Amino acid sequence: MLITNIEYVPGREIIEHYGVVSGSTVRAKHMGRDMMAGLKNIFGGELKGYTELLSESREEAIDRMQAQAESMGANAILNVRFSTSSVAAGAAELYVYGTAVRIR
Repeated sequence: MLITNIEYVPGREIIEHYGVVSGSTVRAKHMGRDMMAGLKNIFGGELKGYTELLSESREEAIDRMQAQAESMGANAILNVRFSTSSVAAGAAELYVYGTAVRIR
């Protein structure tokens, strides 16, 4: 499946429009990651535990969006966007959405 953040695919024709598809995941912070993040805040540097957590969250949300698009018969998702929000103390949602289409 083609997934892109642009509104069309150059050289390809949209032959069917299925509408908005989305995927999300809600993740909580990990105590071990929080302790390491606290140390990094003092000494500086990348918070690798959180970088990995966000990467895993993006992959999971994209997989869920893609599954929804496939169930509709789409072979591409256009105009993909990401959003995050806090849903509880120590937990955040990563949300991805786009437009499911069939292209040729």
